[in-house]
Amino acid sequence: MTTSDKPDNASETPGAAAEPVEAAAPAPQTGVAAQDWAKASADPQYRAAVVDLLGALAYGELAAFERLAEDAKLAPTLADKAELAKMASAEFHHYEKLRDRLTEIGAEPTQAMEPFVAALDGFHKQTAPSDWLEGLVKAYVGDSIASDFYREVAARLDTDTRELVLAVLDDTGHAGFAVEKVRAAIDADPRVGGRLALWARRLMGEALSQSQRVVADRDALSTMLVGGVADGFDLAEVGRMFSRITEAHTKRMAALGLAA
Repeated sequence: MTTSDKPDNASETPGAAAEPVEAAAPAPQTGVAAQDWAKASADPQYRAAVVDLLGALAYGELAAFERLAEDAKLAPTLADKAELAKMASAEFHHYEKLRDRLTEIGAEPTQAMEPFVAALDGFHKQTAPSDWLEGLVKAYVGDSIASDFYREVAARLDTDTRELVLAVLDDTGHAGFAVEKVRAAIDADPRVGGRLALWARRLMGEALSQSQRVVADRDALSTMLVGGVADGFDLAEVGRMFSRITEAHTKRMAALGLAA
């Protein structure tokens, strides 16, 4: 799920997955964003923010692995089951990269993940899909919102951490798979579209609320977003960031053939 320019007709192309939200507008990198980890981590508050960020990402990837493995049980065909199993494996490899990086920078992975377990588990409990199609929409919409959020933050990270974060946000293939299956289901029974549109709106609200709660509860992450640790963010920019995420969600809904 690497960041790339969106074509003007992205939301009009049948079956096309919306591209990830763009992070900050391109600009010469300064401050932390121009430094490597060795230099940037000399600031203990920045180091704490990165440990939080990698911990949240690591648990998110681990939870995604577990969820995809569970969703595979709902798959209507063996081919679909195998596809989800492959995606689950990719998510676990992402988790391993984050776990190894946390260890490398002197953080204990389990301790780094622990502060985010309740929020992420709560989100997944409140948004448990009732069937195969809801599971696909959740993975496509919910995970994409989280990825957009982390990609926005990555633009303000040191070069080494930014490279890792963007690598683990790479698409596992779920976007195109979900779009294909959901659009086919809607074509077969248009009534499905209304139910899934309501479900996707609920996911959007829950995902944004969860992101805001996590940031509010972690001082280092809060500082990273509003200024102080990471360069260039202020409260107004945070608002613009969530607006960009919302816009990307609308385009993804169009790709699914659903009304936002």
